[in-house]
Amino acid sequence: MQVQLKVNGKAARIDVQPNTLLVYAIREHLKLTGTHVGCDTAQCGACTVMLNGRAIKSCNTLAVQHEGAEITTVEGLAAADGTMHPMQAAFKECHGLQCGFCTPGMVISAIDLCTYHPGSSESEIRALLDGNMCRCTGYQNIVKAVQMGGQAMAATAAPATATANA
Repeated sequence: MQVQLKVNGKAARIDVQPNTLLVYAIREHLKLTGTHVGCDTAQCGACTVMLNGRAIKSCNTLAVQHEGAEITTVEGLAAADGTMHPMQAAFKECHGLQCGFCTPGMVISAIDLCTYHPGSSESEIRALLDGNMCRCTGYQNIVKAVQMGGQAMAATAAPATATANA
């Protein structure tokens, strides 16, 4: 089957079997390997991508279900000039990663978290990241990164909002 998507801002048309999971369409057909395959059961969150502006686990949904959808992977977060997304920069600054396996899904989930639950407390962040597993860091630096990234996202969004309201 042919599926038309918009991935990281670019049109993409892929030929997939009807049972191809979105994660495999992204990795194998589009060669965007930043989206990781961890558990194949939607438990670990390593496969998290943005689908039409919301974080989803791409290992438990079929590619053909998302005809015309807009998908953002970790490769699509940085600006064209290579400037990291504020959440990526915060993960780097706060050492919110070690092996890096969970990081792409964790960053995507953190962006979703801070977009839809801005100003969350440490305990709220921990609860909202419950669907993403990290086996290295013990989460303390991840929580710090989410807090810092959320503040940076809010700061960069504020001028645009203020301008729009003027």
